[in-house]
Amino acid sequence: MKTQELFTILEENKTKSLLFEYATNQLVGANYHITEVKHITIDSVDCGAQTDAWKETIIQLWESPEDFGKTEFMTVAKAQSILKLVGTKKPYILDAEVKFEYSNATFHTAQLFVDDFKVKNNNLIIKLAVEKTDCKAKDLCGIPQNEAVISDDSSCTPESGCC
Repeated sequence: MKTQELFTILEENKTKSLLFEYATNQLVGANYHITEVKHITIDSVDCGAQTDAWKETIIQLWESPEDFGKTEFMTVAKAQSILKLVGTKKPYILDAEVKFEYSNATFHTAQLFVDDFKVKNNNLIIKLAVEKTDCKAKDLCGIPQNEAVISDDSSCTPESGCC
């Protein structure tokens, strides 16, 4: 989901509570805070020596131990006010991919992409998901798409330009 798409969804649901589902039926606690917004530029080289670059907006969620046991979630309007303030300090790239950074005692720190959202009762639930790693140079390496390949084939050596 692009940053602008998220902002549009928030605007359309500003009277609701804002919840985040970080795994199936697992919600970020109501004691969460938005603690940081990162405007990231990724500049990469893949295993096939192909270069790529893109922008991301990373919104960090943190559960405050001081607010443990809190039952009322942040409102969308409150989140919007925080995000708008950030935008006055560091402008957003609206077509940047948006991700949420989160962890808790039982879930490792991860940057999660927005998989979907739903409105249920008076809640806007942003559904997050883990993005799996992948080889971007499959064509160069001769790896069939959508197939797991395990091989001891010597054609995929460091000198071959392959993964």
